[in-house]
Amino acid sequence: MILWFTIVQVALAVAAGLFCVTIGLAGRRPSDYTVGALALVELLLIVQVVVAIVAPLVGNPPTGDLLEYWVYLVSAVLLPIGAVLWALMERSRWSTVILGVAAFAVAIMVWRMHVIWTIQVA
Repeated sequence: MILWFTIVQVALAVAAGLFCVTIGLAGRRPSDYTVGALALVELLLIVQVVVAIVAPLVGNPPTGDLLEYWVYLVSAVLLPIGAVLWALMERSRWSTVILGVAAFAVAIMVWRMHVIWTIQVA
């Protein structure tokens, strides 16, 4: 994994999480802004999938368990999709909070993926 890209992903996911939780606790329903924040997080996760495929081919193999890394990555990719579907089906203020919680979960998972890729020795 690329450190600067990991930091960008974590920072953006935390910002999206704070935004969605704040908007949700203020009583607002899901909107284009909150769903768009999760869509941006999802876009960066899809770029991470491409990076994870290309990195070993150019000499940046993982030092940790590759299966564990991919389970985290696939789960992280599916999490915003599930949260957005939930928010679109149940349009309440708590759905917006769920979008934020999903963004926070993605931030934690991306950092863990970075640890698996660079620090952990299998």
